[in-house]
Amino acid sequence: MVADGMGAHAAGELASGIAVREVPTQYQRMAGRSPPLALKESFKRVNSEIYTRGEAEPEYHGMGTTCTALAILPRGAVVAHIGDSRCYRIRDNVIDQLTFDHSLVWELEHSNQMSREDAAAAPRNIITRSMGPHADVKVDIEGPHPIQEDDVFLLCSDGLTGQVSDEEIGLVAGQLSAREATELLVGLTLCRGAPDNVTVVVARAGAGEVSSMSAGDLPWQVSESTVEPVAREGLPWKPLSIGLVSLFLSLVLFGLSDPWAKEPTLNGRLLQMAGAACGLATVVALLMAFLGKIGKSPGSVRVLKPDGRLGKGPYRTYDCAATPALVEGIAASLAEALDRMPQDRQPEIQKSLECGRRDAADGHLKQALGALADGFALYRAGLEQSRRDTEREQSFETPFRDELPNEPSHDPATPEDPTA
Repeated sequence: MVADGMGAHAAGELASGIAVREVPTQYQRMAGRSPPLALKESFKRVNSEIYTRGEAEPEYHGMGTTCTALAILPRGAVVAHIGDSRCYRIRDNVIDQLTFDHSLVWELEHSNQMSREDAAAAPRNIITRSMGPHADVKVDIEGPHPIQEDDVFLLCSDGLTGQVSDEEIGLVAGQLSAREATELLVGLTLCRGAPDNVTVVVARAGAGEVSSMSAGDLPWQVSESTVEPVAREGLPWKPLSIGLVSLFLSLVLFGLSDPWAKEPTLNGRLLQMAGAACGLATVVALLMAFLGKIGKSPGSVRVLKPDGRLGKGPYRTYDCAATPALVEGIAASLAEALDRMPQDRQPEIQKSLECGRRDAADGHLKQALGALADGFALYRAGLEQSRRDTEREQSFETPFRDELPNEPSHDPATPEDPTA
């Protein structure tokens, strides 16, 4: 799963931390329920916990997080989703987006108020649904999507999708190992500016994850059962009318059958039988009227058949086959970022870049991506080292103002500030 926090830094970190800790815990606790229902209820319970925490502490008020979770099951992959983090499936050089972005841009495009071309240039950071800001939340459940061997599933925050195209994501995740793919995708995002946090999870399905179904599979319950009957407004006139007519006919037929005769005739017996049938119809009609008035509540149980599927995904599909142009676009980003590295780290990155471009020119695109992944890993390591060096330098700053050279003298009557 992936959770991308919103709000102030501390609030977003707290909300996403609660989500990644509590959603799996709640899901395991509800192992007796169907997987779709367990996922949905887990999300709702954690949403309530984040909301309650935000309402109780002013500094966390309104905090929230996106949340996208993938469950691998014998019937396939089931996704629970809130927000604009995404879940993809890559198979046979095709990348499918299995989740719907709960963002203003996607909602406008979905309602035909904006074209896809206009949506591409519109702000993407306005989300319409998240976990935490409200007491209740609607959870999208998608799947189960059948799994084949070597299917790749990728979950990510919008920090990745804002900088890397779907075709590039599918190319990298489909061609490389999970570790190489995450190194390259995170490094590529950093090279392109990374204005937001980026989280990537990549998982490749093996033979043990391939979907299987049997005739004995039971339907999945996908909604809670009804606990109380609800009275319906108005009278059930149809069964009442049938009951009254049946009662009238029963009385007439019994009257015509001469019920007080010691030895009724054949016609009398037939009339009595018909009257009894009408009497039985009266009882049934009145019972139907009663059940119609005190019927099932509106939230009746829904089930999903073994071959059924929830949701409408995939929502977008792209060809992500390896091409020289796609590989060169990735290599160009590394080349542009090279000058931002310290001089002592540039030769190693340059070597990986040249190796990748040479492999691409020879038509070995997968090997080229592997070499570039090494370069992006070095770039990322260089950024982290630079950050540590900066933090170390800042930690050595003198903490007392009166020890700094050429500092103006203080008024003796004024207590000195001991902090720098």
